[in-house]
Amino acid sequence: MLHYDEPVYRPPSEARSLILQATIGCSHNGCRFCYMYKGKRFRTKPWDELRADIDAAARLRPDTRRIFLADGDALVLSVEKLERILEYIGQSFPRLQRVAAYATPQNLLSKTAAGLRGLREKGLSILYYGVETGDPDLLARIGKGATPAEMIEGCRRAHEAGMKLSVTVILGLAGRGGLERHAAATARLVNGIQPRYLSALTLMPGPHGERYARAMPPHFSFSTPFDNCRELGRMIEGLETERCIFRSNHASNYLALAGTLMKDRERLLAEVALALERPEQFLRNEWMRGL
Repeated sequence: MLHYDEPVYRPPSEARSLILQATIGCSHNGCRFCYMYKGKRFRTKPWDELRADIDAAARLRPDTRRIFLADGDALVLSVEKLERILEYIGQSFPRLQRVAAYATPQNLLSKTAAGLRGLREKGLSILYYGVETGDPDLLARIGKGATPAEMIEGCRRAHEAGMKLSVTVILGLAGRGGLERHAAATARLVNGIQPRYLSALTLMPGPHGERYARAMPPHFSFSTPFDNCRELGRMIEGLETERCIFRSNHASNYLALAGTLMKDRERLLAEVALALERPEQFLRNEWMRGL
């Protein structure tokens, strides 16, 4: 059997993928909006343990086509270690089509385009990358550990290596007073990255709301569902991406949208406008949101 250090998280689109924990937790683990790995001490899974997991999975699911390398920071490993893992995975699963992983800004900045290209050639083809916001001040307040320029540079290397990027942004991070700036700056950063996939999530601080608010400017107040919907529209208005598949159907969101930018932008904006006009009909009730 595979040995997991729980809880284990993966992107929604990896629901049918085999999950292999190459690392435990997140090496950065400093983002104030994220509490997924706060109960874990970051560490690398020893090769013998990971190899045993791969062997067990190959016996249980020999026809595996997709693999997700967990936890939140597998790409922190060196290129040499990742190549060893990818080579063994490729040998163990003859029908494998792709390998995916989360990527932090620090991960990509620590690797060259050539190093990333080597990983792409061995099967690592898609990276899930949290942008969250393009506002430099807000990035510092939420503890992201990177600037917009650094994010663009890291993503440029991934693009040059031939990897697909699935980028996430988070509505509500700036609260009611900062939504316009957050939306505009985030659209600019996404335009600079030009991801293949873009998803909007919504802030869910839960019991940590007071701690999050203390990191924000004075008189901060959390966004309402109506505010989040308006912010979503402002961000879509500023997007200039090519053949980017867009989704806001994450469980955290109040309004679920799906389309391809730029082809569907006007339809998406029309759906936002309709939701703002009749929020009681189109915005999800609080009990419908969950992770």
